[in-house]
Amino acid sequence: MPAPAKEPIGLELSRTSKIVSRAFDDVLSAAGASLPTWLVLVSLKGQRPGPQRELAAAIGVEGPTLTHHLNRMESAGLVTRSREPANRRVHRVELTADGEAMFQRLLATVVEFDRRLRAGLAEKEVTVLRGLLERLRANVSVGAAVTP
Repeated sequence: MPAPAKEPIGLELSRTSKIVSRAFDDVLSAAGASLPTWLVLVSLKGQRPGPQRELAAAIGVEGPTLTHHLNRMESAGLVTRSREPANRRVHRVELTADGEAMFQRLLATVVEFDRRLRAGLAEKEVTVLRGLLERLRANVSVGAAVTP
């Protein structure tokens, strides 16, 4: 079988994803944070304080991985964890005042990165891109039909 005439779209998407992710990581790092920190902060900001396992699901990590990040964030004074009185196995996570300040600082960084990423794209193009990315995710989701 000969090599494809054009690079497979999955490879191009993977390469682009790595470049964009690396650039986003660099911007967050320069602001004194990391992607996991941003994901925890934005998730906590967008929901009422909830169980730690719900937070793990919201940011797409396993419980032990989240625990590692929360330990670091709690030591830095960004979050607090408390046990739920009715079920001592359930930990609730909340932002502290310092966590709120970090969120606000990072939000400006994230908004600026998004502006940079959208440079030269019309809003209609961004809407089309979102739709295409959603379709690609659906195409590779568990149970998605694969057609030749």
